[in-house]
This record gives sequence, C-alpha cells and structure tokens, in this order.
Amino acid sequence: MSISLLLEMAVSGNPDRVALVSDDMRLTVGELNALADGGAGVVAASGARTVAYVGTGGVMLPLLIFSSARAGLPFAPLNYRLSGEALRELIDRLDEPLVVCDSEYRDIAEAAGTKAIESAAFVDAARAADPVSLFPDPDHVAILLFTSGTTSRPKAVELSHNNLNSYVTGTVEFGSAAPDDAVLICVPPYHIAGVGAALSNLYAGRKMVYQRSFDPHDWIRLVNEESVTNATVVPTMLNRIVAELERNPVPLPTLRTLAYGGSKVALPLVRKALELLPEVGFVNAYGLTETSSTIAVLTPDDHRTAQTATDDTVRKRLGSVGQPLPGIEVEIRGEDGAVLGRGEVGELFVRGAQVSGRYAEIGSVLDEDGWFPTRDSAMLDRDGYLFITGRSDETIIRGGENVAPAEVEDVLVEHPSVREVAVVGVEDSEWGQIIAAVVVPEEGMTPDPEELRDHVRRALRGSRTPDWVVFRERLPVTATGKVLRRELVNDLAGERAGR
Repeated sequence: MSISLLLEMAVSGNPDRVALVSDDMRLTVGELNALADGGAGVVAASGARTVAYVGTGGVMLPLLIFSSARAGLPFAPLNYRLSGEALRELIDRLDEPLVVCDSEYRDIAEAAGTKAIESAAFVDAARAADPVSLFPDPDHVAILLFTSGTTSRPKAVELSHNNLNSYVTGTVEFGSAAPDDAVLICVPPYHIAGVGAALSNLYAGRKMVYQRSFDPHDWIRLVNEESVTNATVVPTMLNRIVAELERNPVPLPTLRTLAYGGSKVALPLVRKALELLPEVGFVNAYGLTETSSTIAVLTPDDHRTAQTATDDTVRKRLGSVGQPLPGIEVEIRGEDGAVLGRGEVGELFVRGAQVSGRYAEIGSVLDEDGWFPTRDSAMLDRDGYLFITGRSDETIIRGGENVAPAEVEDVLVEHPSVREVAVVGVEDSEWGQIIAAVVVPEEGMTPDPEELRDHVRRALRGSRTPDWVVFRERLPVTATGKVLRRELVNDLAGERAGR
C-alpha cells in the first residue's frame, strides 16, 4: 500500500485531533489530509518526476511526504546545511525535480535550473488546488534520501512504500498513543529519523511538535509549554540538553520517554542523563537510512537494569543498541563471509521487509538471500544484545594489527578530563598507520597527553595506545552528531607533513 494510507487511516480515526504544531501553525489530521490532497495537485500540475525539499522542515516535511505520495512521485528532502554547490550537485542527480524551498534557499534552487516554489507559496497553492490522489505501486520509490557522505560521495537511498509501511506497522500499533501524547521532533528533515518520526507518530495518533532549529533552552520550553511526553534527539543535542539542565535545573513533569540515536553516545553522557532525569525512560534506537529507520532498541528497562547491574556483562549493555526489533534478522559475519558466534566482532548484516538496500544509479546491494551489508562492525553478546563497534572502513591497521577506534575511544572518554574523543588512523611510513586520538578536554582542564596514553595502556594492550594525542576545542560533526573522520584524518595528515 502507499504510505499515504497511513494518513488516511489517521483521518478515519479522529480527523479533529491536532496532528502537528510548527511555529505558529497548528493543523488537525483532517486539515493536513486536505492540504496533502491539494499539495498533490500542485505537484502533478508541475509536470515534475521528483519532489525535492530544501529547508528546515516543520509542517513542510509531513505535507510534502504525503503530497508526493499522492502524486505518485518520489520525495527527496535535501541537506540544507550543504554549500550551494553541493546542493546543486544533488539536485542535478534528481529526475526532473520540483524543488520546494524555504525562502532563504530560493537562489540555490533557481541556480540549479529547476522548477522552484517557496514553501509558503506551496502551502497557499495547496489550499486552492484541485485534489489529486493516485495509488502508486507499493514497490515504487516513496522516499529518496542521500547519505551523509562522510567517507565518500553521497549515495541516494531508495525507500519504497512497502519498506516504509513495513517499518511503521511493524513497530507501532495504530492509534496506540494516549489522547494527551505529544512528541517533540527536532531531528533534521533530510534524515531518516525525521521521516520515520513523521510517519510513525501520525500513525500512532501522537501530536507532533516541531522545533525547526535546535536550541536546548527552547527545547525545554517547548517540552513544558506543549506538555511533551516523548522526544527524539541526536547525541549532540542530548549533550546540550544535559548541559543546559545542569546549569539551570528545570522540571520536565510530562516527559516520559527520550530516545537518542543517529551516532554513538559516550557512556558518561548516558549515565549523566539517567541521573539527571530519573523519571524519564531512555531509549537508544539504532538504524540506518537503508533500513527505513530503527532496527534495534535498548529499552528504558534495559537502561535501568544495566545502570544498576553488578554483573559485568549486563552492565556493559548500557553501551549497546539493544536487541533487534521483531521482523528484523541480524547476522555477524567474518571477512570470509562465515557467520560468527556470540562475542565475536565482524560485519553486521540485516534482513527484513523494511530493509531496502537499494540505491539510485547503483541498484540493489542485497545478497542473493536478501541480506544487507551495513558496513558496521558489530558483536552480539550472549543474550543477543547488539554492540556497534564502528564502521568497517574506519578500522586502523597499525603494524599489521587491526584496531577498532571505538575500543580506544570507550576507554579515553572515561577519563575525567576528557569530554569527547575521536580516534583515527593516520598514514605512517613505518607502521602503515599510527593511532591518533583527537581529544576535546572538559572545560577548564588541560590533560597531559602522556597521562591519557597511560590511561589507555592500563586498560588495553600496549599496541592500542595512541601514538599521538592532539587537542581540539570541538570535533567536526554532521547535524546528527557523526564525527567527520575523513576531515580529521586530512587535517592531521597535513599537520604531520608540516612538521
């Protein structure tokens, strides 16, 4: 079925329920449905073959998702944080796009030589347009998302209607939210978490409150003003929320669940958040663009159990991404393709109806049995809890020995003077690569590099000890908190060459 049926089901449940709040706009489910019908008319009249969006989201994300679906076209939200040149390159890769853009991005859209319409004008046109409601093939592309491109050229992931519906209906019960449930969404519209949040919360019957530009103080205000019960953040946001609450403690009486994901979260931050908000149920959600969002979850009970556990195996699960969702199969494979046992580290493969594994210009990368190679290094513990140890292409090979950056990072970040750290491999004529630790110190602290090296040496084998420790005020990251390791490697290589 088309993903637009998720909206139609929500209308059948309660058309007068508030669907979303975005700045000064509030729309009921019925109003969103009518706008999506009109929006489909605007899209169809444009003659486009793809709908793209450049902007900060809010009401435009669910509106364009469903307008595009009802017009039978793929929808591609683009990263508005990219340079004009990078955005134009992505637009050039789309098939005859209609570009809907917030006003500040109009020049970029027009420079790409495409049909363009500003967001406010699209909403106005949708209110007046004749409705359109087509029924695309469920296997056709519904959403086209570009990967972050932190290590290579961004790939365009194709998610079908079937992939997305499988994710939503497999993880959410229709109309299961309580009448007063509200979710605060501040993840970017071009990220799979943003798309998944729009679809799943609408289907569950939860009011969606959008924060288009993240600010921790404003986030706390919105939680209390809109009686938010659920929220989803990326690690950098969680870090800033925790820091804000430490500076200015404010009760959040309605908040019941806080999900985080998108990239790895340092354990000291997780522990601090649990201590600061003991009444909130924390959820670590792991997924990929190619899997239509979440495939594994560490539940609130898992967090509480791991936090207080004396059993070392259970305690370590606070650093896991939990267990696979129903309908998702996982395997850990070695370099020879053989399935590894519990406790062994290899590449994570996943399989399920929500898994696409298909890219524009490339095609499907699923193997003959439908398994998708995630390129993530991972391990399953004795009870099936999944640990992500990094990207397979991030492994450092020093003197012929493989070193997982996460292994060293997990030790360093526990040092009291370290706030954040990223470990990368830098080319070296003698060792092939050396281990470089890029450290962001805690405020007011000036750690000694040798002390940090000794800290690692005491916990790990000597061959895992960083050869080089450098300090930075901040790490370069994407909007979802992923460290731009390639940028660090290039900077450090240039610094070594200069020395």
